[in-house]
Amino acid sequence: MAKIIGPGSCMVDITGYASHLPSDGETAVGDLVRTSPGGKGSNQMIAAHRAGSEVFLIACVGDDSAASVLNELYRENKMSTKYIRVCQGENTGTALIQINKTDAQNRILIIRGANLSLSDEDVKKAECDFRDCDIVLTQLETDDAPICEAARLAKKYGKPFCLNPAPYRPLSDELLSMTDYITPNETEAECLTGIHIESAEDAEKAAEVLLSKGVKNVVITLGVNGAFYTDGKREIKIDGIKVNAVETTGAGDAFNGGFATALGEGMDIEKALKFANCTAALSVTKLGAAQSMPTRAETDEFFRKIYG
Repeated sequence: MAKIIGPGSCMVDITGYASHLPSDGETAVGDLVRTSPGGKGSNQMIAAHRAGSEVFLIACVGDDSAASVLNELYRENKMSTKYIRVCQGENTGTALIQINKTDAQNRILIIRGANLSLSDEDVKKAECDFRDCDIVLTQLETDDAPICEAARLAKKYGKPFCLNPAPYRPLSDELLSMTDYITPNETEAECLTGIHIESAEDAEKAAEVLLSKGVKNVVITLGVNGAFYTDGKREIKIDGIKVNAVETTGAGDAFNGGFATALGEGMDIEKALKFANCTAALSVTKLGAAQSMPTRAETDEFFRKIYG
């Protein structure tokens, strides 16, 4: 069993579904609204937990009723909450999501709330679990301080540091130089490098920029087109898997949680990418973000079906 730790966000998703999403100034009629647990940090750790890892999310929630949505999820999944701090007088982070039922694509607006209270001190308090973890996993829905502290602890104890640079914001060269695995999608990779990605060749050029900044391994997720990987010596292209998608929210989080689990278990890079690919593909066949994350049994069965 892999052990994964890292700072990340906790959100409550309010999701509306419609056959047509409104343009600026337009009002559209929806079919369904759901309130559910979310946040990239929480989603990725739930994905990793269901994939078979022991996970420790370092996070902050408010003291409001919304936090109970997340707490119920963690109880149901028997996931540790030892490093999730309740912030008095603050609101739990919220994501407002619109889903187009025609093509399963989404629009997301996040209000970070209590996630902004997460600090480097919260990460330092978890140092004992960095010592014997297998991989450190984080994202960008919190401030820089806890992320950089997680990178420093990963380096201190010789643990791989995996950074999902979402939602995009500029990153320091210092943080990039401490990153062992970076996992942007096409849009995030373009923002990080200035290279528009429409092909594997474009992904290769973008990866070269990130490698030049000290990143050790680059994984660019390409949506339905799979993923591209390079460490500057070896390149791997993983094709997308065709499934009946009903909602793409959380697909990237599923990929990262599956990828971290696979790496933490010692899978070689190609198998880890395929495992992550299967995890993400299965997640889009169900509604919701955290709730859509597949179990290890489901992913293993799907992996055998797709890859033998």
